[in-house]
Amino acid sequence: MTVDTSGMKPRKQLNNFLKSVFCQTATCFILGILAVTNTSRPLLAEDGNAATNIQTQKVAQQLPGNNEAPEEEKLNEAANQLLNKGDLPGAEVGLRKLVKKYPDSTYGHYQLGNVLFQQGKKEDAIKEYRQVIRLDSKYAIAYNAVGQVMASQERWDDAINEYQKALKINSEYGEAITNMGLSFLGKGNTQEAIASLEKAQKVFNAQGRPERAKRVEKIMQEIKAGKTPTLS
Repeated sequence: MTVDTSGMKPRKQLNNFLKSVFCQTATCFILGILAVTNTSRPLLAEDGNAATNIQTQKVAQQLPGNNEAPEEEKLNEAANQLLNKGDLPGAEVGLRKLVKKYPDSTYGHYQLGNVLFQQGKKEDAIKEYRQVIRLDSKYAIAYNAVGQVMASQERWDDAINEYQKALKINSEYGEAITNMGLSFLGKGNTQEAIASLEKAQKVFNAQGRPERAKRVEKIMQEIKAGKTPTLS
């Protein structure tokens, strides 16, 4: 299928859209809307807003390699409370305290990476995600997160490589499939972008996540119409 891109808005506008998407996705991860994987099956979280600290903890406790001690859990909870209030600097301080005392806390490093990313400290965020991967090479969301940071820097090929690593762990990881499609779009590979987004839509539908599927479908429709996608 050939897509008419003659009506596509200026490249700068497309890049702004993509950067907004990746930034928005990172915010969702911080708030706890996680679609996480392990080596056996995907762990699905509900779509929606106002993700709670309880939701974050519930997901975290099922993440690979996460086995919190009581004090670690308290530090984690305190940081999440600050996140829910939008206090990123305060959350960073709390999470740094957590990973200093518990250097093997994969979730602590992961959340610290998210907080750093949201503050624009992108290389520091990548370092934290890489630390997660060193601790647990099957931590798919960390590969996806590295990809998101790289995509926000328009490092499309590097980002795609990270998403592919995540998908080797779980081929039904809808967010990574979506992000890969958007990175193909960033590269200008429209056909590959649509192919990935179509797959992501099917995955979300199969997982009973219709809101995500609808968002992906809207983006695809706009791309096929030669329009710059929007977040609305």
